[in-house]
Amino acid sequence: MSNVKELLDAGVHFGHQTRKWNPKMRDYIFEARNGIHIIDLVQTASQITAAAEFLKGIVAKGGKVLFVGTKKQAQITIKETAEATGQPYACERWLGGMMTNLKTIKRSINRMVELETMETDGRMAEFVKQEQSMLRRELNRLHIRLNGIRDLATKPDAIFIVDIKREHNALAEARRLRVPIVAIVDTNTDPTLVDHPIAGNDDAIRSIKAVLSAVTQPMVEARAAYEAASAKMKADAEAKAEQPESAPTETVAEAAPAEPAPAEEPAAESAPAEPPVAEVEAAPATPAEATPEASAEPVKS
Repeated sequence: MSNVKELLDAGVHFGHQTRKWNPKMRDYIFEARNGIHIIDLVQTASQITAAAEFLKGIVAKGGKVLFVGTKKQAQITIKETAEATGQPYACERWLGGMMTNLKTIKRSINRMVELETMETDGRMAEFVKQEQSMLRRELNRLHIRLNGIRDLATKPDAIFIVDIKREHNALAEARRLRVPIVAIVDTNTDPTLVDHPIAGNDDAIRSIKAVLSAVTQPMVEARAAYEAASAKMKADAEAKAEQPESAPTETVAEAAPAEPAPAEEPAAESAPAEPPVAEVEAAPATPAEATPEASAEPVKS
């Protein structure tokens, strides 16, 4: 469980004015003080732990978590957290269809990569200055909006949102695609729209940073373990592929002499040849011996 004192020092417990509250946040509110709702940090700490375990499990399997936070208080922290954990992010502006129309977004990403390549290999310098300026402005605009999701080939396995009221478009797309949602929910929001809510102040920089830092370390560890396991599997596969192909041939050659075994079957078929031998032995042997005895009797008389 996260340290409640650290959350308290970061101001995670400060909610909105009581007149702006959402009744569905009732269970997460500790009290009202000076016209401001105070969030129950014991529950918040427990929610952070549960969310961290959930996100860790996704990253441990090689899944992707999309971090979203376009308000000024969240932009830097969102970007730093996503880069530290190797995950995609959107911190400047949420483009409509970023998840539901990913094919179109992917075309814009390909255009961004094309312009980056043109600038790197010098092809952009072949244009006149006015065209170069236009291309660089286009590249800068695409880079600001799409650089964070350039490696997002399919819909994410989960999404982390700071301020679901502001990021309502991202929330709607995630719910439409049934992408699990983790979010910081303030006292003016509806926590039932989120799969893994974290009750807390979503307006203060320190509060946002405290929550995100609590989920970062488990994700970093999970990613390192996944990459190590993937590297080991790849090395084992390459080692197996480099083994000499003659090994299977030798096995077949050694097994070849075992084939003469069926040749013994004809010997079993020769067994019926024994009865004629028995008939020859038992045949006219008695009459042949009886002849001398018969001739001996007249001599005796």
